[in-house]
Order: sequence, then C-alpha cells, then structure tokens
Amino acid sequence: MKKFYASFITLAALFAALTFSPSASALTVTPAILEISGDAGTTLVGTVRLYNESDRTQTFFTSYENFEPSDDSGTPRFIGAEDGLATWINATASVTLAPQERTEVPFTVTIPANAEPGGYFSAIFFGTQPPSPDGGIVAIGGRLGILTLLRVNGDIPEAGGVLEYDTVDGERFYTMPPVEFEFRFSNDGGDRVIPRGDIEIKNTFGQVRETILANTVEGNVLPGSARRFRTTWEANEAEPQGFFGKVKAQFNDFHFGYYTAQMNLGWGFTNQSSSNSVSFFVLPWQLLITVIAGLGLLFGILKFGGRAYRKSLMKQLEAQQAILKKEQEKIEE
Repeated sequence: MKKFYASFITLAALFAALTFSPSASALTVTPAILEISGDAGTTLVGTVRLYNESDRTQTFFTSYENFEPSDDSGTPRFIGAEDGLATWINATASVTLAPQERTEVPFTVTIPANAEPGGYFSAIFFGTQPPSPDGGIVAIGGRLGILTLLRVNGDIPEAGGVLEYDTVDGERFYTMPPVEFEFRFSNDGGDRVIPRGDIEIKNTFGQVRETILANTVEGNVLPGSARRFRTTWEANEAEPQGFFGKVKAQFNDFHFGYYTAQMNLGWGFTNQSSSNSVSFFVLPWQLLITVIAGLGLLFGILKFGGRAYRKSLMKQLEAQQAILKKEQEKIEE
C-alpha cells in the first residue's frame, strides 16, 4: 500500500459537514484525510492516531459512511454505508482512552476482486455513541471523522474541464486590488482530480504584474460532479480606510488600465490541461481625482501668480517712467 499522506483539501468542508459535541471536540484524530490506492482483490492496512484531550476517560465508537459532493462548494454529503468503501473498511469497534492518552488504531480496507477501477470515498468516524443495532449511523452524540479517498487501480477514464471562469460577480472595474476570480471545474472521469495551475495577471503592455495559484486549497473534484474555486489577487497593503487612505494605497500599489488574467490548469494522470482568460479594468479614480485636483491647483497658482507678477512689474515700470518724466521736465526748465 502506498504511504498515507496528508492532503491540503479544505478542512472547512469536513468540519462543516460533521456535527461536534463538547465530548467529541475533545478528541483529536490524525491524519484528517487518508489518500490510499490499491488493486482489486487486495487488502490494505494502516493506522490512525487518536488523542483524548479531555480530563476524563472516554470511549469512542467506530462507524463508517460513504460521501458524495452536496453542491459545487466541495462540501461532502454523507450517504450511509449500505455498500461501497464504507463496507470495505474494518477497524476495532470501540476505543477507550484515559485522560490525555494517545493511541494508534489499526484498520484494513479489503477491496473486492470485482471492484471497478476508479475512486471510492467514505469517512471513518469516532463518536461518543455506538452505531444503531441495525447497522445504521450514529443518531445522537458527537463524532469526528477522517475522510478516506481510495483509488482502485486500473484503466480509469479522465474527462472534464473548466465550465466557467470569470471575476466574482462578473465585475469589470476595480479601483485597485484585491480582485477575486472564480472558476467552476467539472470532473467527468472515474476518479477524483485536483486541478492545479497559475493565473498570470498582465497589464496593458503585456507585463506580468502578479502570478497567483488557481487552486489555493488543493481541493479535489469528485467524479461526476463540478466544484467552484475562488482565488484572489491580493493588495500589497491592508484595506485602506477613507478617501485619502485609498489615495495613498493606490499610489503605493499603483495599477491602471486594461488587465488580463490568464489561467493555465493541469490535472489527472494523463496530463489534461486547459487555458482560459478574463479581462478587466483598474481605474484608481480617487488617486486620479486627487492628481487632477492637484494639477488644477498648481495651474491656478501659476496662472494667478503670474498675472499678479506681471501687474507688479507694470506698476514698477510705470513708477520708473513717472520718475524719468519728472527728471526730464526739470532738465527742460
């Protein structure tokens, strides 16, 4: 079996999907996600680690559930354990831990010989209440789970791609970063994929002003589903407050004109790829108004100052002419 390793899938999706009670929250389970692979007809073995953070002895009961995407946010929806991976996993039925005790719990995954190549997804739960006698899920009490992502090796088709790519809400005009982008990715293949790549942000002259990750959370897209991702071109400074705060921020992090955000993605074992772009304008109008007002004030000062200076010169010239005239009159006398 391949070595287990922690994925960077958004843990918020897991936490939003699970229900915690104070007793369950006192339990730490690691890793949060298992990514495993194997051939049909084989048995995989591994361990997970439990830590009782509370100050009392507790017993945690083991249960299993398959999951699928609930919407395009990537949040899992648990759908029971009637078949699939949830019925292939086996671990000890319960674990009793003393206060502050740590332990490792072994588990096995027995892949049926007739399992089709592709992805299978479930969770191993540790809860404060035992499963129902009929084999159902935990009805009450808190539970904490580990997402288990299994790939059954074989000829697995890969298909799909970017369905949508745009700025959030289709915004086209900004005064400065941040600029939020989102794309919706469809997976029509047989196993989960992680779209990876960059977004290059170029200015009017084609210069790359910033490069950002397209999938910052390293999120998976499960087969037969679509998922929406968001990423942000961040500003170099904290969000400015007030008109002149924005003027200062726009001056320090100056952007102006027509911009293009080119997204290049790759995914899958067969190196699928996609390239998409979106354009927008950055118009720092607070800074422009301030500059125009400043230039207008300077022009006014120069204009009226020059007029006053000319008037002063004319008066001095007239005074000198008057003096010269008087002197000439004295000479003529």
